[in-house]
Amino acid sequence: MPEVKGVLLPAYVLADESGSMGPFRGDLYNGLVSLCEGLRAEPMIAAKLRLAILGFSDDVQVRLAIADMRVQTALPQIVIRGLTNYQAVFDDLLRRIPDDVQWLRGEGYKVHRPVVFMLSDGQPTDGGAWRGPHGVLIDKSRTPVAPNIIACGIGDAEPSTMVEVATRPEFAFVAKPGVDIGQAIAEFFHALTASLVASGIALNSGTPQLVINRPDQFTMAIDEVG
Repeated sequence: MPEVKGVLLPAYVLADESGSMGPFRGDLYNGLVSLCEGLRAEPMIAAKLRLAILGFSDDVQVRLAIADMRVQTALPQIVIRGLTNYQAVFDDLLRRIPDDVQWLRGEGYKVHRPVVFMLSDGQPTDGGAWRGPHGVLIDKSRTPVAPNIIACGIGDAEPSTMVEVATRPEFAFVAKPGVDIGQAIAEFFHALTASLVASGIALNSGTPQLVINRPDQFTMAIDEVG
């Protein structure tokens, strides 16, 4: 049997690029840059991770294909466009995640269950159509590589929707009322980076676990659902 090169955690960042994010394009770009630079600054941790960045609106566009941040030098670009189609997100992940895991295994790695971090500033514009592919994606009996999903809502995103999207109630967060959207975006990426670094450290320790940090100025979405 071929030698196993190591064990990796694939991480996907889904950034809302819909029209309402227009005033915050700079904040979104700066957050993505800080994430990439934060992982590059931790090469021992980055060795355990593979990162993909996807922009979503009417469709999903790849801003960074699944990559080793120790050698990835290009910075992701943000293109504001369209509406907030959640169905497109989960249709894409249903294809993308199994393909990526299969590729990583083909490269000689074992793979931990992937993790998805989703940042959205509004309600899905496709009604409830997203629930079908989302349900298949998170069902381990139908999708063996079903990811853990962390859903963070800002702006008009409703707590109940974030709870539906997240795979566990404690993985759903919303920005506190009145928080500046630009600040909330920065806090999201700070917490995301810290979560990936802490998860990478756990992988190195021999007791692998997924570590999720709540962003400052966010609350658990379940707390907002009556």
